[in-house]
Amino acid sequence: MRRLGDLAGAAAGFLVFAPVMAVISAAVWLDDGGPILFRQTRIGLRRRPFTILKFRTMRDGEVTRVGRVLRATGLDEIAQFFNIVRGDMSAVGPRPLTDADVRRLGWGTGEFDFRWDAKPGLTGLAQIAGTQAAAESLALDREYLARRTVWLDLWLIALSFAVNAFGKTRVRRFMHRRRTWTMGDS
Repeated sequence: MRRLGDLAGAAAGFLVFAPVMAVISAAVWLDDGGPILFRQTRIGLRRRPFTILKFRTMRDGEVTRVGRVLRATGLDEIAQFFNIVRGDMSAVGPRPLTDADVRRLGWGTGEFDFRWDAKPGLTGLAQIAGTQAAAESLALDREYLARRTVWLDLWLIALSFAVNAFGKTRVRRFMHRRRTWTMGDS
């Protein structure tokens, strides 16, 4: 059932964001003539590697002009609708990490396997919260996976649209003022 929801959501995402994706593609290419998409190997369900797609935001180690806007609004991530259609990702889930991230964080042992019992998500509790500390991100992933419901997923997707419209900083400020990250918390 979750897979059908992911496919329907990705199809709707493609329809809604098709004009935006076209503008982003043109802007990235016109900004510096480089490739439009960034590809990187990430760790997915059951720790299987997959290639994630994002709109490119950097060139020669520096964030581009277009990249600053894409990162601030999270629009660099919408290319991941392709990953959802391919089955590598879900709409909502833990942040997809690189193998280097997993090693750096020390999350390669069995005690962290819970994190890879679900597909990584285009959005998720830790992604919306914008945590800086690994322990906090891990705790939010654990909380999401323990409380995972259709309603929580819809709430996180709605927050993601708010990020696209108003920017990460504004939405995170609003959520911190309310001191809530998940639907139903107070």
